[in-house]
Amino acid sequence: MTRVPRTAPRALRLANRLAGRLTATVCVTLMVAGAATAKTPERPLTLQPEPNQLEASRWATTFLTRAHYKKTRLDDTLSSAILDRYLESLDPNRVFFMDSDVRQFEAFRTVLDDALKKQDLSAAFVIFNVYAQRVSERIEFATDLLNKPFDFEINESLELDRSEAPWAKTEDELNDIWRRRVKNDMLRLRLANKEDESATDVLRQRYENLDRRVSELDSEDVFQYYMNAFALSIEPHTGYLAPRSSENFQISMRLSLEGIGAVLQRENEYTTIRRVVPGGPASKDGRLKVGDRIISVTEAPGEEATDVVGWRLDDVVELIRGTSGTEVVLEVIPAEAGIDGQPVNIGLVRDKVKLEEQAAQSSTFEIEWQGSTRRIGVIDLPAFYLDFAARARRDEDYRSSTRDVRALIAGLKNEGVDGIVMDLRNNGGGSLAEATDLTGLFIDRGPVVQVRDSSGKIDVETDADRGAAWEGPLVVLVNRHSASASEIFAAAIQDYGRGVVIGEPTFGKGTVQNLINLDRYGKGDDPKFGQLKLTIAQFFRVNGGSTQHRGVIPDIIFPTAGIEDKYGESSLDNALPWTSIPPTRYKIYDDLTGILPVVEQRSQERLENNAEFKYLLEDIATMREARDQTRVSLLEEARRAELEKEEELRTVRKAAREAFAKAASDDVKLLSTTNPDIPPEALNAELETANDYEDDAPDVLLNETVRILGDIISLTGEGQRTAALTDKQVRETVTN
Repeated sequence: MTRVPRTAPRALRLANRLAGRLTATVCVTLMVAGAATAKTPERPLTLQPEPNQLEASRWATTFLTRAHYKKTRLDDTLSSAILDRYLESLDPNRVFFMDSDVRQFEAFRTVLDDALKKQDLSAAFVIFNVYAQRVSERIEFATDLLNKPFDFEINESLELDRSEAPWAKTEDELNDIWRRRVKNDMLRLRLANKEDESATDVLRQRYENLDRRVSELDSEDVFQYYMNAFALSIEPHTGYLAPRSSENFQISMRLSLEGIGAVLQRENEYTTIRRVVPGGPASKDGRLKVGDRIISVTEAPGEEATDVVGWRLDDVVELIRGTSGTEVVLEVIPAEAGIDGQPVNIGLVRDKVKLEEQAAQSSTFEIEWQGSTRRIGVIDLPAFYLDFAARARRDEDYRSSTRDVRALIAGLKNEGVDGIVMDLRNNGGGSLAEATDLTGLFIDRGPVVQVRDSSGKIDVETDADRGAAWEGPLVVLVNRHSASASEIFAAAIQDYGRGVVIGEPTFGKGTVQNLINLDRYGKGDDPKFGQLKLTIAQFFRVNGGSTQHRGVIPDIIFPTAGIEDKYGESSLDNALPWTSIPPTRYKIYDDLTGILPVVEQRSQERLENNAEFKYLLEDIATMREARDQTRVSLLEEARRAELEKEEELRTVRKAAREAFAKAASDDVKLLSTTNPDIPPEALNAELETANDYEDDAPDVLLNETVRILGDIISLTGEGQRTAALTDKQVRETVTN
């Protein structure tokens, strides 16, 4: 251990003393383990910060505390939050560190702020080096357990989520936690019909891979973990990207450009599907669903599957990503299946998601209502896209969501539609300019969104073009996955009274991020400081409210709302709160609040008698139950009984659905579509449901939205256009 002078920063002196004590503790542990196994540790505890990381921390600290939209002081309170976040990032389920380790780390709780100001990163590396050693010890213990048989007739259980559990106080306590974890891993594989020998091989490889991946982490990885703990302690959309990770900024974007077209996230030990990118291979295939858990990846035909349970997210991404035209096979546990659900293999051909494949598509539906027939146009917009490069070249035919939707509206007009549904479900956003321009297709002209920067300055994004492409009845369909630009559009339509918003409360992301290249501030030709994603502004509606945190609350809320209470801005730590600013001046086009209770009552009555909607609610309840299950039995008999019950329910559901489909005479019929993925036979008038071409379950919520718009048209009067009001009827207002 290097001797540190008394003049050194306090954090550095603490780190040096603590490193000595922890290293001694680790050595004693290794001596005890070595007596039993005669095994030598494969790596020394030597990771230390690099000089360029010290300089990078200075610039990152400057921007995080001076340029962030949220004014934050780097003080003892933030220091404490950074320590907690860092430990959470390393050991989120509290299965590696012991209570004695964490109590030693308490020496750093109020000194990390001073250390960051002085470019001292020693504490981060002391903690990480202990973590790496603890991982090695745990993997050795787990692997040794595989040499012994398990008794699956003992009635005991495992706590799956230990994120808020106390740290293990003794080694015996931690050993018991790991014994149950390994036993559960083995039981899951037995329930998946793997022989014990094969299951043992899978788990041995899984544990050894974890040990190897941690041992291969270097100082750049440690620095990124630590700086992200700092950034995320301020706000959830702020983060640091080390030089090696900078090119992977927004993994979701990279995946959408080349790969399977899916956004991934880490949930406990699993990599799960967070979003399926419209137009990508997974979206076209249709089998991969949000919430599916990936357990193995086969990179190419003929190769062995690689078990990825417990892997880091970026490592899983690297396995899945590949050259366009090549096949990758994912073994997943479906989202609707329980913790022991049977895995399925999904083969996908990697490809790039082309702009035209993410483009808006339209469909025309016919609905029967009290003896009359109405035509409703549906425009499905998966993203707010814009070909920036083509527009910069001044190409006359550059692609944009606004241009495409304008053309689709013209086509729907030619088909004589009575109303239009803008379907923004699962639309995660995109170009702010496109959100503004698209709103302009439905209003004459006026402000669309207000943007306030970190200095308090407010800019108003305005549609300046006179006239609207569609002045008739309009509905905007949203769900919890509608975010950012989608929320700007939906909020503007709602505030203007231009249409009715239907569905679920939206995500609630009302902030703007910018990417700062820290290399610009370094000395030398190649400083390699990395990048910082910084929140710099916030969106506000024209009425002064914010889409941040709360999202957009629909005028008519479907009973499915609230099913994803753990998803959205409000579920994120340190999310900026909802707030408001003064409204801007805008014109209200119409007020349908008087008829909405009647429309909503009719919708509820229809849904109560809709068997498919009941199935949807049952599926949602099952998924929530599986998601919220934090403790599982380790009794094989009990687990097998649960699997048999799930299979029985699926069989009953399938039979009931088939019977319902034969007896049903759906009043919503698909007449035409521009979607190339919908086969011509889907337009057959004899189809019982409008969307049977996609899978065995119709799009209940879209069909009901079409019916709701039919009700709105009928209740507002035959042929009346919600936006075609006289000047006397238009009320200019400023709304609080």
